[in-house]
Amino acid sequence: MNKKNKPSGNGYVYSTDPDFRYEEDQAPETTAAPATQPLKIRLDTKQRGGKAVTLVQGFNGTEDDLQDLGKKLKSFCGTGGSAKDREIIIQGDQRDKVLAWLHKNGYKLAKKI
Repeated sequence: MNKKNKPSGNGYVYSTDPDFRYEEDQAPETTAAPATQPLKIRLDTKQRGGKAVTLVQGFNGTEDDLQDLGKKLKSFCGTGGSAKDREIIIQGDQRDKVLAWLHKNGYKLAKKI
């Protein structure tokens, strides 16, 4: 399917309400303090050919800060990965390392699932 035929993904097709205004979800303009970030760390293997990855979910902040945090975590673990859609993907089972780094750097609400 090319881009022209793909749905926009917002879920609205048509509204009969004359006062209806669709508001898109906007990314936060500022990043919350590390101590208030509700991060969750979990291991995932779905849709990855059986390979395990560590997911860090629940980041509240700007895309630049997400990329920066992802880069620091990947560097600390010595592995590859990516940061997009408000989650950080790190290759391999790195849950203990990621949790230790987050606690060391002030992310108090981080927990391992």
